[in-house]
Amino acid sequence: MLSRTADALYWMGRNTERAENNARVLNVQLIHMLEAKDRNVLDRDWKEVLEICASYSDYMEKYGRLETKTIVEYLTTSPLNMNAMKASMSIARDNARTTRDILPAELWEVLNEFHLDQPGPGEDGDAMMGTKDYLKTLMRTSMTAQGVIESSMSRGVPYTFIKVGKWLERAEKTARILNVICEKERSDKGDVPRNSYYYWLAALRFLNGYDAFIKENPPTMESGQVLDFLIKKETFPRSIAYCVSHVREAITDLEGGEVRHYSTRLFDLLETVEADIHETAIGDMEMEELMTFLDHFQRQCMNLSQVFMETYYLTPPVAVR
Repeated sequence: MLSRTADALYWMGRNTERAENNARVLNVQLIHMLEAKDRNVLDRDWKEVLEICASYSDYMEKYGRLETKTIVEYLTTSPLNMNAMKASMSIARDNARTTRDILPAELWEVLNEFHLDQPGPGEDGDAMMGTKDYLKTLMRTSMTAQGVIESSMSRGVPYTFIKVGKWLERAEKTARILNVICEKERSDKGDVPRNSYYYWLAALRFLNGYDAFIKENPPTMESGQVLDFLIKKETFPRSIAYCVSHVREAITDLEGGEVRHYSTRLFDLLETVEADIHETAIGDMEMEELMTFLDHFQRQCMNLSQVFMETYYLTPPVAVR
């Protein structure tokens, strides 16, 4: 397979996953807006949403104020945000278009239909309702696309590049969300007994993990339990351990179970990352130690992505935050 084809498939997988993850985070925040009474708390929440989905400093440099309508536009459709959901879905669609001959026809139809038929947030009258509909449609489109991939694609090289992109993107986002929540709890030390439950409830909702977590754990929402679940739970599909394991399995399949001279560096890095996850005692760590671990993992994820692209001659994004 040509490297440019592999590149298109990899970034299609990453951008579809990125758009869905950011849509999920923004959707949770919009629901929280209806419940929040304290304006200062709400502004801090928006800051954290920006750090998860884009860049708070970049946003403030452009706009200089936290305003709900502006933030929503920035995260969904703004051309000033390279990680806006519209931009990510457009990249995914363009990549699917250039590889239509090796993709299921239904996958292209799903992504193209979203592009052609879905209005932007607020374009159908009620701005808030329009935004919620946009986010729900985007998440449904992403999940439908994943369903088409899983049910229709043979497990060959094209499938593998899509999956590596998806799992790397998901692992990075999980680590980013947890790091932001850990920073929030650390900065609000005086209010932790009162707010800790809410912080980790938000983390679970951001990662679509509340139902899965609550079925296995008592509803106390302790930080150690939530972090252990979202980092090390090998049966939860948004945990860091699960994502990294699937990246390794996909690359192993790609290489036919062998470690060749050009892939040695990649497999060594994967082994190091998995060892760091499995050997770290999450429940015994203080918040500062957890943040250090998550910072390190995010750097390892970016390094892993870079090494993967170098190994298979893929193209890095035009700009990297």
